[in-house]
Amino acid sequence: MKDSKRTEVLERIKELEKKGLFHEEVEINPPTITLKPEDVDYLNKKWYHRLNTKLANQIAKNYIEKLIKKKKLIIKEVIGFEKINKMNSGFILTCNHFNPYDNFALHEILVPYLSKTKRRFYKVIREGNFSFKGIYGYFFRNCDTLPLSSNISTMREFNKAMDCILKRNDVVLIYPEQSMWWNYRKPRPLKTGAFKYAYKSNVPIVPCFITMEDTNIVGEDGFYIQAYTIHFFEPIYPNLNVNIKDATEELSKQNYQLWKEKYEEVYQKPLRYGEEEE
Repeated sequence: MKDSKRTEVLERIKELEKKGLFHEEVEINPPTITLKPEDVDYLNKKWYHRLNTKLANQIAKNYIEKLIKKKKLIIKEVIGFEKINKMNSGFILTCNHFNPYDNFALHEILVPYLSKTKRRFYKVIREGNFSFKGIYGYFFRNCDTLPLSSNISTMREFNKAMDCILKRNDVVLIYPEQSMWWNYRKPRPLKTGAFKYAYKSNVPIVPCFITMEDTNIVGEDGFYIQAYTIHFFEPIYPNLNVNIKDATEELSKQNYQLWKEKYEEVYQKPLRYGEEEE
């Protein structure tokens, strides 16, 4: 039997898609607690935060391995990883956001590259995620995350940390679709934040698009578990000869076009909004 909460989420997605409200939240999340500068140590300057991160990353590694072993997370194929292996600078990884596990899948794939290059993998997260309860809240607070904030002073620290992290050649994952739409297969129009940071720090964007297909395994929610194919594209670079507005809009268009073409290639149909997936 299908979980009623998941069914309600799918109905909300359908309605928001028809209205063209692609960045709205569809999950029922707990109230967001505003993060102040003292609440977040973005660069892990304190020794006990570094220790917590090391421990949390090991716990997360074990957690992901268990998900894969139990076939709750299935990575069918990775296409274009050679694009990542060629990267010799910091970069922003953009990806479609459709499941809490999609960043786990990316982390699992990136581990050999990160180990070889001694780089870290940071994830930009919504402010409310930082105060989540349970194991996910623990990961959100400790596993190399960069929470956004509605506090201006905190965002100043966030911006400085982003520039520092990218210029020391680490990797930052940003979801330019903003919100998570559960099991939504289409690419959505993109917000420009990721591309502004690429321009400001003069680093490339490596677009990534995950396609999925039903397996024959039914999850605890009553829906088929999805098998992921992870597609990496050639990096796209900010044009520093134009102003930030024009440059970010161009990067956003390029990224979206790559995703759109991959969607149409894999699913063998044109991208149209307001139509149900088969």
